[in-house]
Amino acid sequence: MRTSKLRSQLLSFASLSVIAFAASPVLAQEEAEQETEVAELEEITVTGLRASIMSSVARKRESSSIVEAISAEDLGKLPDASIAESIARLPGLAAQRLDGRANVISIRGLAPDFTTTTLNGREQVSANNNRAVEYDQYPSELINGVLIYKTPDASLTSQAVGGTVDLQTIKPLTYGDRAIVVNVRGEYADLGALNSGTSATGYRASVSYVDQFADDTIGVALGYARMVSPTQEERWNTWGFPEHSDGNLLIGGAKPYVKSNELTRDGLLGVLEYAPHDSAFRTTIDAYYSKFDDEQTLRGIEIPLAWSGAQLQDGYTVEDGLITQGQFNGAEVVVRNDFVKRKADTVALGWNTEYQMNDNWIIDADLSYSRVDRTETNMETYSGTGRGGGVGATDDLGFSIGADGVTTFTPGLDYSDPSLIQLGGPLSWGAGLVAAGAYPDADAQDGFINAPETDDELYAVKLSAEQMVSNDFLSSVEYGVRYAKRTKSLKDQGYYLTLKEYPADVPVPTEFLLEPTSLDFIGMGDMLSYDALALFESGAYILTDASESELSRTTNSWSVTEKVFNAYIQANIEADWVTGNVGVQAVHTDQSSTGSAARIVNEGGADVVRFTEVTEGAEYWDFLPSMNLSFNLNDDNKIRVGIAQVLARPKMSDMNAGFSFGFDQTQLIFTGGGGNPELKPFKTWQFDLAYETYFGDGGYASIAGFYKEIQSFPFAASEEYDFSEILGPLGEDLTFTDGSGNEITLSPIGRRDYTDNIDGGHIYGLELSASLPFAMFSDALEGFGVLGSASFTNSKIVDPNSGDEITLPGLSKTVLNGTVYYEDHGFQARASVRHRSKFLGEVATLSLARTLVDVEAETIVDAQIGYDLTEVGVDGLSILFQVNNLTNEPFTTYYNGDPRQVRDYQNYGRTFLFGLNYKM
Repeated sequence: MRTSKLRSQLLSFASLSVIAFAASPVLAQEEAEQETEVAELEEITVTGLRASIMSSVARKRESSSIVEAISAEDLGKLPDASIAESIARLPGLAAQRLDGRANVISIRGLAPDFTTTTLNGREQVSANNNRAVEYDQYPSELINGVLIYKTPDASLTSQAVGGTVDLQTIKPLTYGDRAIVVNVRGEYADLGALNSGTSATGYRASVSYVDQFADDTIGVALGYARMVSPTQEERWNTWGFPEHSDGNLLIGGAKPYVKSNELTRDGLLGVLEYAPHDSAFRTTIDAYYSKFDDEQTLRGIEIPLAWSGAQLQDGYTVEDGLITQGQFNGAEVVVRNDFVKRKADTVALGWNTEYQMNDNWIIDADLSYSRVDRTETNMETYSGTGRGGGVGATDDLGFSIGADGVTTFTPGLDYSDPSLIQLGGPLSWGAGLVAAGAYPDADAQDGFINAPETDDELYAVKLSAEQMVSNDFLSSVEYGVRYAKRTKSLKDQGYYLTLKEYPADVPVPTEFLLEPTSLDFIGMGDMLSYDALALFESGAYILTDASESELSRTTNSWSVTEKVFNAYIQANIEADWVTGNVGVQAVHTDQSSTGSAARIVNEGGADVVRFTEVTEGAEYWDFLPSMNLSFNLNDDNKIRVGIAQVLARPKMSDMNAGFSFGFDQTQLIFTGGGGNPELKPFKTWQFDLAYETYFGDGGYASIAGFYKEIQSFPFAASEEYDFSEILGPLGEDLTFTDGSGNEITLSPIGRRDYTDNIDGGHIYGLELSASLPFAMFSDALEGFGVLGSASFTNSKIVDPNSGDEITLPGLSKTVLNGTVYYEDHGFQARASVRHRSKFLGEVATLSLARTLVDVEAETIVDAQIGYDLTEVGVDGLSILFQVNNLTNEPFTTYYNGDPRQVRDYQNYGRTFLFGLNYKM
């Protein structure tokens, strides 16, 4: 009813405008004031958030596929400070946080590795071990819009099972005006500076410039963005929950600490566009560069409990099978002062040329290059009451697990006393040093450095042509080919640290001592703090290469190369009652992986481990048909149908050709594993159905359902394996006597773990979304509005070995998003909430490797308010105040499907930003 009334009002207004223009000169003279008012009304321009919403809704409405869109409010101004936060507010999308920031994106319940990210339509590399792009590499100030393809068409050569996220930069000739925009924001983390030598304050600054020259035939866009962003974090981390002798679970050990990050990122963007007048020629060159430096200071106390010599005392409390309160006596801890430095340099270059040969043919050529180099130095340094286990003073620690899963302690020692806490590894963790022949005992490990390096490089060329068709159904036919070569490598490196004064304990030199760090959030009081990086750089430690004793250091290093050829044909449909496309894409993949395989050989009478370089791979074709149809019920109502076969390439770490081996002392069998260089993509048939209705300025409502039938899914598998060749001379006699004097003969037949493709299973879901400008209900509500969405997703994939259902990584069964806003008379205010239910997430472990963990449900609330000072005569200047994580929502992971068994509890606090924006 209201929509029909609004449409009638708009039609009436249009009719009155026509009458006014068609009236006689006499009427025009008599009604001059009314004409002036109409003219003034027509000159009103909607800007800011409402303009962004209207533009985004228009892009969604005009697309031939099912998409979601974000448009910048103005040059250099996306709706959020982070690209990932903006994307995570869209229907069916959810973010996973890292260090308090929205970092990677899941689409329709599928993990970030099953999502492809492009920049101006060109596939981007990633800074981690796999394919998921980390969005904090891309400054939001340099991005003009984002388009998310939920259903692909045949011309989308960088597709994925989850969806494709296309980050888009500005086109200066399309922008059409000269503009200079400067943004400055101060930032404050409300937990304060938790570590000495760190800061709770930071800033963001950017400048963007757009102009046109040579009679608007040459367009230039330049942008620079710098961010120095602090993150402060209180982190409770447990080792796990083993079973006590009475059958109840208890805490095995913990590594709580406070962490202070300072993320420095510099981003540069340049776009050059040339399009002569009266010419069918247009060429565009764009270049993007990002320099990303993340420095982390971590200080805490590692507390071995059940998995150590500490003894649980009688009188403990048990709740539902979990020991929640008690005391451990004889606990010996490790005081940790650690430092992490991560660096990533990202480059993306593109050159696109379009030429209209005649009225019937348009040809297009696109060249692109993307590269990222990432290095990490993750340094641990140890101190305590005495080198080696059972030497120094021990503590009697009372403990109590709170309702949030965080354990608080009652210690008996002063861990900030420099005469008590001295440099030197308190626990005997240096078995690798003994194995390497570097030191005579395991007490020599006083620290460790993980130093992985990742390189990812992608070249691509795409040629396409569009043939115009003159009939009442087809508008054009597109033809295209693309060739891309991607090479990604991981070099896994690690080094043991041993004090030069070994085997003596060493007081921390006074020049490196800092103010003690508070661990009051877990009841441990103050701990000894020192500048670990400066201590290391002073030459206090001797380094020993860990690859000499850890087989996995070598076998975890790999290189993967993919050569992909795409060819497609697509018919574009444009009729009064239906629009869309039908096409097919043929994909040829030539993939290979190089790694190291370990085996035992006899050299000089001794059995030693040696490595052989191995290169393996596969070639195969995929054929991906697709159809997108949009049935126009009338001007404002559409029914969309999408059918396609889609693929997402497997995780690169799962394609490692390397092979390592070991021995399972519980089952008494040899074990081994590596990747699968022949691993095929994750493939599904997907079916989409959506109904969309549009109304007013930026208003719409949609209901959409999807179903994905799995054809091929990467899955962890195992099989019997003959280790005879790998064991070499060691396998000639596998008989030995155990500690009880029993003779045991082992078999060379053991278990190999790898990743394989399985067929079967499905993913399905329902998405509801709406944009409601309240002015459609009443003129008195002009400027008010709400955006909202609800997504419900489920899956069923069965483990072929056990018959159990597999939990799909990244899948939250419920994702809710909402934004309430007001924008008028220069004021802008909004509050946003995003919620995702629990899910299986991927988090980083050593050497950039990823592990799957249960992540607790979370609800994130952000708010901001701003004012455009143009309203009071200061042209071009606006102010903004913003609060992120307003309700201080933690990030929590847990073990065994039990939220009480907390693995990680990360408290980030709130972040406040105050900024100025000036546009000339």
